[in-house]
Amino acid sequence: MVEMFFCATNGETIPIEALLFLGGFVALFALFAVAWVRKRARRFEDERDDEQVPPSPRAKRPRPTPPPEPDGVPARDPVAEEVEEPERARFELGEPRSIREGLERTQRDGFVSRLGKIFKGKQLDEDLLEEVEEVLFTSDIGVKTSQRLLEDMRQELQRKELSDPKAVWNFLRTDSQRTLEAAAEKHPIREHESGSPRVVMVIGVNGTGKTTSIGKLAARYTAQGQRVLLAAGDTFRAAAVEQLEVWGRRVRADVHRGASEADPASVVFDAVTRAKKDKYDLVLVDTAGRLHTSVNLMAELEKIHRVIGKALPGAPHEVLLVLDATMGQNAIQQAQMFRDSVAVTGIVLAKLDGTAKGGVVIGISDQLQIPIRWVGVGERIQDTRPFVPREFVDALFG
Repeated sequence: MVEMFFCATNGETIPIEALLFLGGFVALFALFAVAWVRKRARRFEDERDDEQVPPSPRAKRPRPTPPPEPDGVPARDPVAEEVEEPERARFELGEPRSIREGLERTQRDGFVSRLGKIFKGKQLDEDLLEEVEEVLFTSDIGVKTSQRLLEDMRQELQRKELSDPKAVWNFLRTDSQRTLEAAAEKHPIREHESGSPRVVMVIGVNGTGKTTSIGKLAARYTAQGQRVLLAAGDTFRAAAVEQLEVWGRRVRADVHRGASEADPASVVFDAVTRAKKDKYDLVLVDTAGRLHTSVNLMAELEKIHRVIGKALPGAPHEVLLVLDATMGQNAIQQAQMFRDSVAVTGIVLAKLDGTAKGGVVIGISDQLQIPIRWVGVGERIQDTRPFVPREFVDALFG
């Protein structure tokens, strides 16, 4: 039996289910009413805050305009960019640091400084040669280059031609410059067909400064008035694409990106095709930070290299390997592994100013016959500068 309720007004009985339904409806209506009242109260407070009243002395001050960034590039206003004229202004660079400034630590603490202390006021003989051997083998020139230098020095010693410390320095200067120039002559910069873009593929391990070097190279070319397209081939790391886009905005270069985790080779193919169609002058291809000990990942670099050639016959016109100068002899090992997988035509040696291991430049050129194209001698955008063998040798042995 359903429990009944007696209504005192007319003596009729009402089912309790109906009473429960009525009570629930009243409660629901009350909740909606409370919510509506609170919403109106918040809207009233917002309208009151929006009134134009003089700020109190303790009011929050407006945020100041951000200062220029440390590397000399002024901070860009995203609102202003939305109304920027389609024709971009030429990017301007300041004067870079000199190579001598970039080699300060190497001159002060590197192998040249240690050799200078050994030769100071002495003549080269067999006993002194053992000390020279120790310095060279513990430096960042590399074992093979050190052995070759010692053999040449022993031959000269037998002819009594290197007994004078000044002659020793002249020998080191001449040999180093000859080594650097020989590597550059073996891999001359390839010309590209007029009217088509020049394609440069950039490779390297994560952390060496690869993407940063790409941005700085783009800045140099846009400063010359060239149209530059950055191809975001590192699709497996979202931060890499975003970092490249930031550089593109800073140096006024366009960026071609694909979908997240898209096939890197297809993204690069589309970028080169776009560059041909839209008449770009230069394409800088970013690639994933390859672990040089991973066979599969190195094979992917080979695939990207082939695909670039399909998109534009004869490309890539240059393959730049970015190395961290602070790694010393480990950088030579990295270069060896990359060279065995991809035809590396040049080296970008980053962070040269932050190390005393500048001698690695000679080791790379001597052992691998790969020329140094660019060196990073500071943190500013303009501080990645072309490498000139004579200039480097003068600064190193000066």
